[in-house]
Amino acid sequence: MRVHIDYHIEFARHYYSVPHALVGKELDARVSATTVELFHRGARVASHIRSRRAGGFTTCPEHMPASHREYAKWTPERLREWAERIGPASASVISAILAARRHPQQGFRSALGVLRLGKLYGNDRLEAVCQRAHALHITSFKSIESMLKNNLDRAALADKVASAQLPLLHENIRGPEYYH
Repeated sequence: MRVHIDYHIEFARHYYSVPHALVGKELDARVSATTVELFHRGARVASHIRSRRAGGFTTCPEHMPASHREYAKWTPERLREWAERIGPASASVISAILAARRHPQQGFRSALGVLRLGKLYGNDRLEAVCQRAHALHITSFKSIESMLKNNLDRAALADKVASAQLPLLHENIRGPEYYH
């Protein structure tokens, strides 16, 4: 497996850190029921307790670069500036993605994925989808990609938000007065 720019590798939909000097390198993994060990050229470079939490991160602080000197061009500010060039809604979504992680670098993969959707679908469509995503508090790459694939950037946002806020009326719904 290859080490991504956020110095993590992905195994079974969970992300494990390795020393930042290995960004871009290929590693081998030895996985047991309880442990994930990572090797570079036969030498063990990281060992983590195995996690089964999909989308989660296991990060050792010592794996992080000192003030990210070597990869200074990949900063949260750079990603936000890129998003601002697309539009304010894109910048808002990227900021939310980065703010949702304990370390902003853990959101780089999602943020870059969202920003690259602009190259595939066009920045105007990405901005429209980010406007919808911001209004609905959606920050996942997969959801934003799905919205573009399903042309939701062209659907009226006000109707969707209004219908989501309508009270549900049904004989099996008790409502708040039931609990008084």
